[in-house]
Amino acid sequence: MALHRNDLPADVLNLLAQGTVIPAHPLALNAERQFDRRRQRALTRYYVDAGAGGLAVGVHTTQFAIRERGLYETVLRAAAEDRAAWTQRPMAMVAGLCGPTAQARAEAQTAVGLGYHAGLLSLAALASASEDELIAHCEAVAQEIPLIGFYLQTVVGGPILSSDFWRRFASIPNALAIKVAPFNRYRTLDVVRGVVDARAEERVFLYTGNDDHIVLDLALPFRAQRDGQPVDLRFRGGLLGHWSVWTARAVEQLARIKAELAAAGGHLSPELLALDARVTDCNSAFFDVRNNFHGCIAGCHEVLRRQGLLEGIWCLDPAEGLGAGQAAEIDRVYRQHGADLSDDAFVRQNLDRWLA
Repeated sequence: MALHRNDLPADVLNLLAQGTVIPAHPLALNAERQFDRRRQRALTRYYVDAGAGGLAVGVHTTQFAIRERGLYETVLRAAAEDRAAWTQRPMAMVAGLCGPTAQARAEAQTAVGLGYHAGLLSLAALASASEDELIAHCEAVAQEIPLIGFYLQTVVGGPILSSDFWRRFASIPNALAIKVAPFNRYRTLDVVRGVVDARAEERVFLYTGNDDHIVLDLALPFRAQRDGQPVDLRFRGGLLGHWSVWTARAVEQLARIKAELAAAGGHLSPELLALDARVTDCNSAFFDVRNNFHGCIAGCHEVLRRQGLLEGIWCLDPAEGLGAGQAAEIDRVYRQHGADLSDDAFVRQNLDRWLA
């Protein structure tokens, strides 16, 4: 049965509107590169207890190759069941959708059947299509599930999309949100302008995926013009691969940003603004920027391995691993930022319970 945004539980819709932390859920594998159900469950429990407001499953961080291995439904089902068994509080469950239209619609139907609330639609497989064709694709998939648009950076296959594309996307009745992740300020502003032009700023929620500017995306207003008047938009929260690690601290950071914005005058402290550069520095190591993002999944695995949540950093593709010098870079950011930005102590206190 198709799902429309009007059918979503009110508490889930309110959660997304207010803004929350949605980590991209990694895939736990054993040394034989087989699905490790126990550690996958532990990861889900970790994100719940860290205070995440949702989970994104079947996305890039989960590894798109789960589809080729016949694991897509298995992994989505595991996250949905484990979350429901661990907490009764509302959480937004987001399923990654990709491929040609028929595939994306079939994945959306699977997700709806498992109780997911929205689909994060990757357009990488249609990168050579025209914007008319891409909009037709989005409209077709939106018939199945509320959509979260995805502006994916070009280095990992995302197409360049105009502000007019985002205007048309935001005008789709079942559009719910947009994950803005081009890692490019000009293209980020194209999304803002498109949403404003569609008069959808109260209906389509912006979530940052710009791992190079997480804190500032969340802290600063984005201004566009409409009918000769300024219109300000804010990112409500984030849907991030970076937030698959040190998640408890990410929850604290978003809460701190909201608190400072809500305080008298809404002035942001210099310490909070400086946090943007520190978080970005950590991301440069976790995402292997030095090697053009080669180890962006394995780097997050390495942090989770050091914490004991994962047994190893194995990916489905044996060619995926840490980039040259990446382990040393992770060592560096641990030394320079780990004291207050890592959540290692939180993980140590709970790891046995999550693995039980």
